[in-house]
Amino acid sequence: MNLMRRALLGAIGAMIGGKPSSAKETRPDSGGETTTQNEAEESSVTPRHVVCFLGKERDLSRLSDAASQAIRDFAKGFSIDEDYSQSEPDDRMSQSFAVCWDRVEADAWSPADEDAVADHQSVLYILGPSMAQAETVKVSMLALRLVERLIDAGAVAVKGESAGIAHGLDRWRELIRQGAAAVKAADSLAQQRIGRLAFAKRPLSVPGYLESVGFHLVGLPEVYVPETAGSERQIVAIIDAVADEIAQQGLEPTLKGRRAGLSFDSTYAVDEFKFNPYGIVRLPK
Repeated sequence: MNLMRRALLGAIGAMIGGKPSSAKETRPDSGGETTTQNEAEESSVTPRHVVCFLGKERDLSRLSDAASQAIRDFAKGFSIDEDYSQSEPDDRMSQSFAVCWDRVEADAWSPADEDAVADHQSVLYILGPSMAQAETVKVSMLALRLVERLIDAGAVAVKGESAGIAHGLDRWRELIRQGAAAVKAADSLAQQRIGRLAFAKRPLSVPGYLESVGFHLVGLPEVYVPETAGSERQIVAIIDAVADEIAQQGLEPTLKGRRAGLSFDSTYAVDEFKFNPYGIVRLPK
């Protein structure tokens, strides 16, 4: 089985492997396997998007045709995953979305979104291109446009598999609106922040810390904040502030100002979509 197939299966499996508590999720232990700094530096792994779309019909043609047209129009490098897309319901989806709903943004999803997931009749997976760091923000904005195109074509639910994040349709539409405005204004910092809010997950729990997952999709390292730093909401605010600081002033000044370290020890294997090749900014306890 090639790395893409392994990674997609791992992403799907991780989405249904646990149950969140409040805004926090506990990431399953990987059995002790870590990626060391040398392995990370030697890896040729680059980030990529995997997006799951649920349809209301037992027929993928409407969504797949819309995706194919979007790929021709603007989403160069994206592709339909023919192996795992299916014209029938997937009984794992209700639990999968339950784990992945964004629990930071107020009203990020509604009972109607949950019902749409439960009643879905088809599943379409879209694979993004491997992204160089300098291209991550641009490609993430294209991924948002692709989400817009498929919602317009009838997708009833959308989940970013690369970090395990789902929003309700109204929240997706708001992120799409913000992303389009940032692109029109050529505001790269706003684009990067919107890409984080759309496609990254936070906070998840690791021993002693709350963490982000998916910041590599906009070219940033993950951020680990000690769980003693405050409430979950306060820690999320710190995670987002550190990411903004890295984007605005650079990594080294942020590390110095925060008295933080950069680590490449990861509990994700290098062939998993959640693996971040840009490392982990770990704030001091």
